Amino acid sequence: MKFLILANGEYGELDWYRKQQGFDRVICADAGASMALQIGIEPQLVIGDLDSIGKKELEQLKTAGCRFLVYPVEKDYTDTHLALMLAEKEGATEVTVWGGTGSRLDHTLGSIFSAAVLAEQGIAVRFASPAQMIYLVCDELRLPGCPGETVSVMALVGRARGVTLEGFYYPLSGVTLETRSTLGVSNVITTPDPLIRVEQGILTVFHYPTVKKRSEAGGQSGGW
Repeated sequence: MKFLILANGEYGELDWYRKQQGFDRVICADAGASMALQIGIEPQLVIGDLDSIGKKELEQLKTAGCRFLVYPVEKDYTDTHLALMLAEKEGATEVTVWGGTGSRLDHTLGSIFSAAVLAEQGIAVRFASPAQMIYLVCDELRLPGCPGETVSVMALVGRARGVTLEGFYYPLSGVTLETRSTLGVSNVITTPDPLIRVEQGILTVFHYPTVKKRSEAGGQSGGW
C-alpha cells in the first residue's frame, strides 16, 4: 500500500503537490492537516498532539469523516515519527512524506532517521518536494532524473557498503561510504534514470531536479 504523510515542514509551490496522485492512504502529522486542506486533500487520519490546528480546520476534518489519534504535547516522539510508525503498523509498502524537511534541521534529521526504521523493513521511503527529493535506499534505486541534475549520496547510519553508481559523472563501484565522508556529495546525472545500488546499510540519496550542473565543472565534493 502506498501511504502519503503530510508533516508540518516547508512545502514551496503547492500546485506541484496537487499533480501528485496514486496514494492509498493519507495520514497527516498535526498541522500537516492544514496543508492537506490547502492542497485539496482529505486525509483519512490525523495524528499528533493537535496543538497547531485551528478549530475551523478541525471541524472541517471531522465533517469529512477524518479519524484522529491524539497524543499529549509532552511525548517521546515527534508527530512525524508517530505518523511513520503508524504507516508501518498499517502495512505500508511505500511511504512518501511531504513537508518532512525545512528550516528546523533537528526536525529534518529526526524525520529522516526515524524513517530509517521503515527502510530497514523493506518499505520504500522518500521525502518529496518540488525542489528536493530524498530517498532512503537499502538495496537498489532507479532514480527518476535527467542529465545535468545534482545528486548526493551519503551513508545514513555508520557505513553503507557496496555502493554502486551508474549513469553519473562520478561513477562508483562497490565502494564503502561512511557517515562522516562527503565523497558522494555533488554528483551529476549523465544518463536518464541512473542506477544507485547499496549492498549493506542505508544510503540517503538527495536529488535536486532544479539544480543543474555542467558535468565537467568542479570536483565531486564541490560546493560548500
